[in-house]
Amino acid sequence: MEVKTEGKEKKGFFARLKEGLTKTRNNFVYNVEKVFTGAGKIDDDFYEELEEVLIMGDLGVKSTEEIIERLKEDVITERVHNPEDCKALLIRNIAKQMNVGENEYRFEEEQSIVMVIGVNGVGKTTTIGKLASKLKSNGKKVIIAAADTFRAAATEQLEEWARRAGVEMVSAHEGADPASVVFDSVASAKAKGADVLLIDTAGRLHNKKNLMAELEKMNRIIDREFPNAHRENFIVLDATTGQNALNQAKEFASVAPLTGIVLTKMDGTAKGGIAIAIQSELNVPVKYIGVGESIDDLQKFDPDAFVEALFDSMGHDSEKEE
Repeated sequence: MEVKTEGKEKKGFFARLKEGLTKTRNNFVYNVEKVFTGAGKIDDDFYEELEEVLIMGDLGVKSTEEIIERLKEDVITERVHNPEDCKALLIRNIAKQMNVGENEYRFEEEQSIVMVIGVNGVGKTTTIGKLASKLKSNGKKVIIAAADTFRAAATEQLEEWARRAGVEMVSAHEGADPASVVFDSVASAKAKGADVLLIDTAGRLHNKKNLMAELEKMNRIIDREFPNAHRENFIVLDATTGQNALNQAKEFASVAPLTGIVLTKMDGTAKGGIAIAIQSELNVPVKYIGVGESIDDLQKFDPDAFVEALFDSMGHDSEKEE
């Protein structure tokens, strides 16, 4: 019964993802298509033009160079001569580039602490609420820690999500020491046998020194109080900001080791290629993507489904049938 529901949910999500990537398809994929149909042969000009289109589509320089390099190798190995026949190779390479390892969701199977970071306004609080709800529906005992004590609205919003998800939340008054919230939530998670503790944090990149000190203090408390917990640091990024999201991720990576990326607002962007760039540039997997406001609109990242939804107008369905 549960499997059927999950299948329906995923199918519904794929339709929403495909719809959500329309802007990216109309912009980026249309330009890629033009390169393939406009080129008479596979030569340096063809690769140069394709490279330019990929970079303009927010795939990033590093990611684009890797994709083009592999494409050149595949063209030689598979003896491809027609630019049109490069499509399937390009699509395959992009999916390969975004592959999420089998162990990337270990936190669901072990007693885990997941710190969620990111600037204000990217959908961090909402992501925590949706994640808590999904884990709870999978039979996990979840506790949320409201450690963003600098914004009263963040705690109120999180409280509403905790109520909707039916999970417990640990919070403190506005302006309280975030580390004290972490201490209390870790004690609660241990005492109540929680499977996952989700920690919301303040998103103040403009004051990096304070943020680093704060995160270090939180980490010290967790290390001391719950040394055996499996640890994750998820960064939530707004896909509509394109390369700016990548810059944010790099900034946060300098203050905390990132283990996963959550990309929100995929339905409102023509910059969907950023999903490919971020994973490649940071060597951190995209673990979840969001394409809307409801709880079902946050799903585990599936690179094949993403690429299929993205390149649908380029006939990727026929590729899938092989």
